[in-house]
This record gives sequence, C-alpha cells and structure tokens, in this order.
Amino acid sequence: MLHRHLSDQQLTLAAIDDIISRGKLSDWVSLRDAIRNDPSILEKLLRICQPRHADPYAQRYHFWLHYAEKHLA
Repeated sequence: MLHRHLSDQQLTLAAIDDIISRGKLSDWVSLRDAIRNDPSILEKLLRICQPRHADPYAQRYHFWLHYAEKHLA
C-alpha cells in the first residue's frame, strides 16, 4: 500500500494513522517489522491510538494501543 504521508521512507504520524485505518494485513506486518527495527515508533503509535481509545468501534486503534503498551513495558 502506498502511503501519501511517507516522507523519505520514514513513518510520520499521518502515515502510521493511514496504515492503521486503511491498511491490510500485509501493511500491518510491515508496520510491526518497522517497530521491531525502530522501537521509537511505539511512541508515535501511542500518540495516534490514545485519543481514539474512548471509541468502542475503533478496534484497529485498540489493537495497536495494546500492542504499543505491551512492548513499551
């Protein structure tokens, strides 16, 4: 999936949000791999997912929020 928010092959907040909201499984695997290579992405992930935690229908964001919290601990 091509993301319009990728700048110089780095994951911006907008690119991560785009991957979570519109991405397919292969995009999520790529995001997971990027996090494994650069754990600082977890902080960006938290910034994106925490505001949406109150929405019970934002299950994709719930998943990634729990993923980030688990891997930061």
